[in-house]
Amino acid sequence: VQLQASGGGLVQPGGSLTLSCAASGSIFSIGRMAWYRQAPGKQRELVATITSDSIRNYADSVQGRFTISRDNAKNTVSLQMNSLKPEDTAVYYCRAEGLNLRRVTFGSWGQGTQVTVSS
Repeated sequence: VQLQASGGGLVQPGGSLTLSCAASGSIFSIGRMAWYRQAPGKQRELVATITSDSIRNYADSVQGRFTISRDNAKNTVSLQMNSLKPEDTAVYYCRAEGLNLRRVTFGSWGQGTQVTVSS
């Protein structure tokens, strides 16, 4: 199963960006989908998660500013980011976990997309 992320870029503080991620390949079902991020010199951290029935959880640092959503029919997950701050600058990675067509569990990462918040 492959994940393709898109939507990163340069934005001014207070601005907005939407990241998207599409899963493809031998997918039977996808359970948890998530966005992580990794800033320079820091460990990768969890930003937001969403279950197959759309239960969402967010890191405290993005609560109220970011919104995760998914389209189960298209196997996509998105991250709407508002009120962006310089500390949101990082490479953002999507992740999906589920079952492939052989009913074997998978956990796949997207390739990462750079988000830079700067004036």
